Amino acid sequence: MKYERIDSALFVKNRAKFVAMMQPKSLAVFHANDQYPIGADATMPFEQNRDLFYLTGADQEETILIICPQAAKPELREVLFVRQTDEHIAVWEGHKLTKAEATEVSGIRTVRWTSDFDRVFFDLMGEVDTIYLNTNEHYRQAVETQTREDRFNIRVKQQFPAHRVAKTFPIMEHLRGVKESEEIALLQRACDITEKGFRRLLGFVRPGVWEYEVEAELLHEFVRNRSKGFAYTPIIAGGAQSNVLHYIENNRQLRDGDVLLIDAAAEYANYSSDMTRTLPVGGRFSARQAAVYDAVLRVKNEATKMLAPGVLWHEYHQEVGQVMTAELIGLGLLDKADVAQQNPEQPAYKKYFMHGTSHHLGLNTHDYGALKTPMREGMVFTVEPGIYIQEEGFGIRLEDNVVLRSGAEPFNLMRHIPVERDEVESLMNA
Repeated sequence: MKYERIDSALFVKNRAKFVAMMQPKSLAVFHANDQYPIGADATMPFEQNRDLFYLTGADQEETILIICPQAAKPELREVLFVRQTDEHIAVWEGHKLTKAEATEVSGIRTVRWTSDFDRVFFDLMGEVDTIYLNTNEHYRQAVETQTREDRFNIRVKQQFPAHRVAKTFPIMEHLRGVKESEEIALLQRACDITEKGFRRLLGFVRPGVWEYEVEAELLHEFVRNRSKGFAYTPIIAGGAQSNVLHYIENNRQLRDGDVLLIDAAAEYANYSSDMTRTLPVGGRFSARQAAVYDAVLRVKNEATKMLAPGVLWHEYHQEVGQVMTAELIGLGLLDKADVAQQNPEQPAYKKYFMHGTSHHLGLNTHDYGALKTPMREGMVFTVEPGIYIQEEGFGIRLEDNVVLRSGAEPFNLMRHIPVERDEVESLMNA
């Protein structure tokens, strides 16, 4: 890993919160992600299962965690299993965690080799009535690949049919949705790295540059600051491509008069930042582009103020829609008749602002977090309104990452990344 080691106290605290929500006489199991094949002998870069990382900090393949709070043997109430290493593996793949290092990373005293898992697990299952199985029930999930946890879950249900099965997801969604101070510091680090990348672009973007060159500049700055790279596939969209919400080809040349929509951000220690900025390729926005930019910025600022503990997610989006509607009327894109005749299920503003304004942010770019209950202090959200005008050939989106606070406006983790139009233009022409 490129990132600096995280204090294991965070993971000790996270496990204690999970244990407090478990049923009596139960255990929970969390597996590392698979290493996914590309073809021949190649695999995709390893990405740790975020739930396992949240509870242990162990960022290594073939890792397993058992939590069994009422185990008869105290040393088996938390057990971390890591891949056994040897000289051959060290030569071909590099260093792997020793048992002592796994304890240092996770704060778990009992560390065994992964090859011991079946024996320990079978023994503990004889002491419990309920097993918590880890599943991905995120509202956006559309995973078709069978995971290591999926295979384990199938095997458990066949091997232990008399045990009750419970889900980890409701617990993890509740816990991961509210960030500890250590997590907010990691998110701040990711945002600070993103800022470095963005500032690098302000003197680089100009007519004739290619979108992939912009992507390369960002990647260079991210990696040199201890990030693995992009937190998600980067969107570097010039001209009319700025109207494509998930444009990722990044293969066109920028022209004078274009806007360049950049939705790209760094990860740090598996925590994601999520930034969008829109730049004038020629260094100055046209009058029309400037008017749309300022409207989006006003919506972003108003939407940020609306985020507070106690707010309901769906009501928040409805209120943002009203603010956006007023701005679209001001821009001449809608009129009062459009609003009066709109379908409440598909408001008129959706023609120019098709997506949501905010989502949870953390160990995933679209992180776990409750959406049907009131927002809570310590939740981290994006704020990302946009206006996309197909007929005029450009779209503008602006996005920050904010932490909810009681009795105060949200704290903006991207407060140092230029977003005011005058400042952006000034820095591009410095």
